[in-house]
Parts: sequence; structure tokens; C-alpha cells
Amino acid sequence: MNKIIRSLCLLIFGLLCSSILFAQDANQEADIMRGNGKIYVVVAVCLTILIGLFLYVFLLDRKISRMEKGKE
Repeated sequence: MNKIIRSLCLLIFGLLCSSILFAQDANQEADIMRGNGKIYVVVAVCLTILIGLFLYVFLLDRKISRMEKGKE
């Protein structure tokens, strides 16, 4: 019973701490970056990295498939 109460108290404490974090205005930074035009640079860099990763995985998969077919 003591373990359940302790777990419940930790859960409530964690929920209260997370609600404080959500109360902050995180949109202010995005507005500043959008106003300066830097947000588009960030999005372009993220998309470039993601496209590069997907391309790498796709090419690696094709190479592995060719190697598996050759060994059969």
C-alpha cells in the first residue's frame, strides 16, 4: 500500500512539474525567427538532413538486397 501511495505522489508531482513547463510562451522564439526569416533556413537544413538520411537508407537497402541475391 505504501508503494502505491508513493507512486501516486510521484505521478502527481511529475504532472504538476510538466504543467508548469507548458505554461511558458514557447511561441515567442518562433515568432522572432520567423520575423528574421531564419526559420526558413532551419526548415531547409532539417529537410536536407532528412532527405539525405532517407536517400542513404534507400541506397543501402538496394545494395544489401543485391548482395543477398548474389549469395543465393
